[in-house]
Amino acid sequence: MSHTVCTFVATCLFGLEKLVGEEITALGYSRTETIDGRVKFRAPLSAIPRLNINLRFAERLLLEVGTCPAPDFDSLFEGVRAMPWEAYIGAADRFPVKGHSIKSKLFSIPDCQKIIKKATATRLGAHYGFSVLPETEVLFQIEFFIFKDMASLMIDTSGTPLHKRGYRPVSTEAPLRETLAAALVKLARPREDVLFWDPMCGSGTIPTEAALLMTNTAPGLHRAFAAETFPWLSSPCWEEARDEALDAIVDTDFQAYASDIDPQAVAIAKETVRRAGVSAQVKVFERDALSIATEGRRGTVVCNPPYGERLATLAEAEALYQQMGRHFKTLDRWQIYVLTSDETFEKLYGRRADKVRKLYNGMIPCYYYQFFK
Repeated sequence: MSHTVCTFVATCLFGLEKLVGEEITALGYSRTETIDGRVKFRAPLSAIPRLNINLRFAERLLLEVGTCPAPDFDSLFEGVRAMPWEAYIGAADRFPVKGHSIKSKLFSIPDCQKIIKKATATRLGAHYGFSVLPETEVLFQIEFFIFKDMASLMIDTSGTPLHKRGYRPVSTEAPLRETLAAALVKLARPREDVLFWDPMCGSGTIPTEAALLMTNTAPGLHRAFAAETFPWLSSPCWEEARDEALDAIVDTDFQAYASDIDPQAVAIAKETVRRAGVSAQVKVFERDALSIATEGRRGTVVCNPPYGERLATLAEAEALYQQMGRHFKTLDRWQIYVLTSDETFEKLYGRRADKVRKLYNGMIPCYYYQFFK
């Protein structure tokens, strides 16, 4: 069964679909469809460990069991009942249901959950000869996505979201999701001979993700996944995927600085870097972002300053952006990358960005302002 080729869905934050698609292709699998927040592709079941361990920008890896038209509840019920649930879910396994419906006639999530649960239970009950299923064993989280009256039914193979790498013990007040931090790093095109500096590092996520990327360390190497309990996915698959990821790690002269004006943030960042195993690449220290200097080196600044929403006031954030604009001019020809939700950032910073990319920090729409020289 592990060699059976199936359809998978990698979910992601809006704006990261291209990066997720590129890493799926790099892993050797074929993309079939991309919509906002989702990349669909084909891969063998045995690829589940490799994908979960290596996907750097995705939030979850979902195994698609089937699709069906869902213009009404009867169609949804019959479509779900016709899907081969018994190929994955055992007689005593648990199968809770959750999901989303967008631009569809069926918009009540609780009602959709009930219909899908009933249809799945009807199929499994008939197959295993149970009138009531015990639901006491392995957990298979069913996820549905109804879009324009078409339903996709999936099983979550990740469990805890993929952005939770396991290296961050505690966070500062407004932590940046690890997957978004990895995307900021990737888009900044880090290089071995160029210093990478986050002068407002908070819990140190951006420099940590930079070091993981530059050492080619798989982001999920040291965490567990829901699919490790699936009886039809053998343990050797996981061992092989982890061994492959360990063998892929490379030595590098890449260096990153993680600095912050807040001593508490610096202490947290030091622990983050230590737990991630990247102390050789990331130097953590206390410093005001408005006092950083090139020290004769080439460099790239990547930062996520306060937005004036969860941290600082809006007036304080705007004043900081003005000060950043004045001070960062002194950094010679360094590249500057700034993520903020402020649409007026360029005006406050005093310079038009060479490129602006819209991204989402959780549910907050943000802009990634990129200054190349």
